[in-house]
Amino acid sequence: MCRFWPFYLVALLLIGAGARDQFDRWIADTDLPSVLLETSPEIRDRNGNLLRAYTVADGIWRLPARLNEVDATYVELLLAYEDHRFYDHAGVDGWALARAVIQAIGNGRVVSGGSTLTMQVARLLEDSGTGKLSGKFRQMRVALAIEQHLTKAEILDLYLLLAPMGGNLEGLRSGSLAWFKKEPMRLTVAQAALMVALPQSPSARRPDRFPFAAQTSRDRVLARAVDAGVLSQEEATAALSEPVPKQRGDFPLLAPHLSDRALAERPNLRAHFLTLDAPLQSALETLADTALFGLGERLSIAMVVADHQTGEILASVGSAGIAQSDYRQGFVDMTQARRSPGSTLKPLIYGLSFDQGLTHPNTLIRDMPVKYGTYAPQNFDGEFRGEITVADSLKQSRNVPVVTLTHELGPANLMAALRAAGTHPVVPGGAAGLAVSLGGVGMTLEELVQLYATFARGGVAGELSWRMGEKNSEKQRVISPSAAWSLGHILSGIAPPPGAPANRLAYKTGTSYGHRDTWAIGYDGSHVAGVWIGRPDGTPVPGAFGAEVAAPVLFDMFQRLKPELDRLGPPPPETILLATAQLPEPLRKFRGRNALFEAPEEGLKMVFPPHGAQLSGVEQELTIKLKNGTRPFTVLANGVPLVTGQRRHEIALPNIGRGASTLTVIDALGISDRVEIWID
Repeated sequence: MCRFWPFYLVALLLIGAGARDQFDRWIADTDLPSVLLETSPEIRDRNGNLLRAYTVADGIWRLPARLNEVDATYVELLLAYEDHRFYDHAGVDGWALARAVIQAIGNGRVVSGGSTLTMQVARLLEDSGTGKLSGKFRQMRVALAIEQHLTKAEILDLYLLLAPMGGNLEGLRSGSLAWFKKEPMRLTVAQAALMVALPQSPSARRPDRFPFAAQTSRDRVLARAVDAGVLSQEEATAALSEPVPKQRGDFPLLAPHLSDRALAERPNLRAHFLTLDAPLQSALETLADTALFGLGERLSIAMVVADHQTGEILASVGSAGIAQSDYRQGFVDMTQARRSPGSTLKPLIYGLSFDQGLTHPNTLIRDMPVKYGTYAPQNFDGEFRGEITVADSLKQSRNVPVVTLTHELGPANLMAALRAAGTHPVVPGGAAGLAVSLGGVGMTLEELVQLYATFARGGVAGELSWRMGEKNSEKQRVISPSAAWSLGHILSGIAPPPGAPANRLAYKTGTSYGHRDTWAIGYDGSHVAGVWIGRPDGTPVPGAFGAEVAAPVLFDMFQRLKPELDRLGPPPPETILLATAQLPEPLRKFRGRNALFEAPEEGLKMVFPPHGAQLSGVEQELTIKLKNGTRPFTVLANGVPLVTGQRRHEIALPNIGRGASTLTVIDALGISDRVEIWID
């Protein structure tokens, strides 16, 4: 018999090898579940901060977190508690299974399951139970097969993605954000321990429903970590004193409208990186909510902030709250709604007139009744100021002068300039008329911010962008650098709203016809911002003006953006910096291109006192002298009527008072003239 033992040994080895090969083929033939799982689409800001996430099928939150994105202490606690031989076994830990069987026999019940992390991943992938023996064998087979196809790090990534965290939460990152409002890289020891314990019984250990069970299971993880040498007793004791969360938090919901746009544009992309800045976005969404207090329940608001040098949008607020759908229609993204821009297009018209050589900021232009066919534009206040400088006309947002310039430039050229700035204006009826200059065109808030970014960039257009890495289109010049600088210089001289800092923000307000839309758009040396306030359904808001409603919000936006404004740049070398009297004759007073063929002006003139006169001893009574005009005359001092119904061309004015005064005379046709004087 002893002579044949080598043959028996060879036979046993052959049988063992055959069994092993058969076992390997059995494992290799395993029908593996798919590891390509749907994950929640995420919208992140320029720094990677989560702005918003979306659920997957059945309303599950499943946010991925890779091993290098997780706090190292959590991984150590997980392995110490669940599978300390994880890196040593091939998917099934024989020692752990043997221990589990012996403990079950000795105690008459299951004390430990013996499942490895790989077996748990197999169960989670197939959504199979753990109670039946057949299910356990299936998990072992799948676990062994998984280990042949995936690395240990990839297996841990799957566990981090699938571990149940209570309710509709799957994965460590979902649990960390919901229970602690933080990313898993920033978990404390106590928080990490709870995240290890929760998947073992996610329903029974939910801290918002069963805080005692949650705390007990967490403390058990901490004790096991001390025994394994992962934590010191002092670290564990400190963690034991930390309370478990009392309620589940909401996932971030910043920039909901822009997030929806990003997802709709690329629905198959799981992670969208936007140019937004999460802290600024949050601050402006809070401002949007508070800014509407006392302004009416049906009002909505929209805001856009961008870096005008790069064109990147840093914040985009589509409404005061996407959930406010009943009365504010918060679901409507008003940054994309086409509305009448009111007076916000006026700076472009003046900039074009500068470049055409029609005007200079100190050119005098008439603010008096005009008529173009059947169209007779009116000023917002119903009054006329006579001759004023172009700069004052823009600052005071006079309508008649800007319509006069639009008539001279041609509405088609204005529309061409808007398109050159990268906007897509829509004109009712398709044909642009003079009313375009006063807001008779549809534009979005985002487009208006883009237009003002053109002014801020020295007249060069460039489309705004909101997706990281997105290349802007080729830039195009719309107005000259000197015209753009002049606009910034004028707009920064507009008085700020009451209570706002006098920081010389270059800005313009606008109010559409019927008080349906109020606007404020402004910029400094680095940023451009705009705000719209109105009703999404387009109904009027009686008494609402851009200067009173929207402008204060614009200044609040810049205060939340940065503590101090960045200065506008110096004037380009070619800029003409001259007073009215020093300008070349054609630029001193706007007469239009056909001035040589027109009859001499016969309009009302105040020939005494002359503009800029300094007078003495006339504070009690001043006699003014008029030329031309249609009787009767009305005279105002500093906007207050002094005399009315006067039919003579020499009028004595009582009680002028000392100091600076502005005298205005208006004739029966509404034609006016004014002078500024000083009385010693």
